[in-house]
Amino acid sequence: MQNSYTSRRAMVPPAPYDRWLIYLVLSLVAIGLLMVASASIVISDRELHQPFYFFYRQLFYLVLGTLLGSIVVQFKIELWEKISGALLVGAMLLLALVLLPGIGHSVNGSARWIGFGPISIQVSELAKCAVVIYMASYLVRRNQEIKNSLSGFLKPLGILAVIAILLLREPDFGATVVIMATALGMMFLANMQVRHFVLLLMGVLIALSVIAISAPYRLLRLTSFLNPWTNAFDSGYQLTQSLIAFGRGGWFGVGLGNSIQKLFYLPEAQSDFLFAVIAEELGLVGMLIVTGLFTLLVMRILYIGRKAQHLGRHFAGFLAYGFGLWIAIQFIVSIGVNCGILPTKGLTLPLVSYGGSSMLVNCIVIALLMRIDYENRGFS
Repeated sequence: MQNSYTSRRAMVPPAPYDRWLIYLVLSLVAIGLLMVASASIVISDRELHQPFYFFYRQLFYLVLGTLLGSIVVQFKIELWEKISGALLVGAMLLLALVLLPGIGHSVNGSARWIGFGPISIQVSELAKCAVVIYMASYLVRRNQEIKNSLSGFLKPLGILAVIAILLLREPDFGATVVIMATALGMMFLANMQVRHFVLLLMGVLIALSVIAISAPYRLLRLTSFLNPWTNAFDSGYQLTQSLIAFGRGGWFGVGLGNSIQKLFYLPEAQSDFLFAVIAEELGLVGMLIVTGLFTLLVMRILYIGRKAQHLGRHFAGFLAYGFGLWIAIQFIVSIGVNCGILPTKGLTLPLVSYGGSSMLVNCIVIALLMRIDYENRGFS
């Protein structure tokens, strides 16, 4: 009996990709589609006369992203290492182009999009991906220099500074923070000396602090989030409405589709503040499920990176580490903003919140992670 069971198991070919990674991604995407539809149905019906406008667009970008991902997953990871420099230069050129009148599209006072017919691309999302790929390549090429010399991590700071300046011109402070934090995390995982890392971290924190208080609107966000109720109908409006949604949710929420805050009270309910709608409709249980799925997803990505490192595939390992850090930082900041723990920033929940560019780039990232895992299985 045991032998027949063992033989049946031996006949089943091993999965080419990490099943847990796929299950976690599909779970988050399904929750995202459901909650985007719920959060946007009323406002899209009133403003666009199409109740499922945002849902259909999100579904369109998901299908398009899946098609792009199915192409990306066919290419070997070493190809991305070879073209990492070109990708970074391309991203920097796009960041510069988006600032030119007539090319970049401005929404809510920020010029962050470049349009290609009916499709608009938020360039900062492409820049995040390009920076992670370039940093993974740099950490492999300059690994000994990073471990032993201060100049090893000062060199990429010049490139990151240029990218930060371009992003702040849009302005997009949130993307700047995510990119800088991800790059710092990747350098730390490359076994750089602790004293060098501390000096670099302090320098970056001081620079970001100066940038944050240099612009009046950013300073207002920093001060208003500490006590949003003092300006509940002005600078603290978005956060107070988000906190009301959390308060209404309780343990199990008011029920799917029954949110009050999404009815023209909470701005950007389908994108930047979708987690607040999740809190209101699904309660603490729903919040814990989403947070738990993200935590497991990041852990799985880091596991894939660690396995690649053990197999001597250092670029693939650093690439997976970078993507894992990026997703972790962005979902922590996004949830922190919704909860009032962090100042208000325009960051979406990866794979969950409404956003075409975010969905497209996230699909590409997942495809690259699947390719890394696929190649790991071939090496082991």
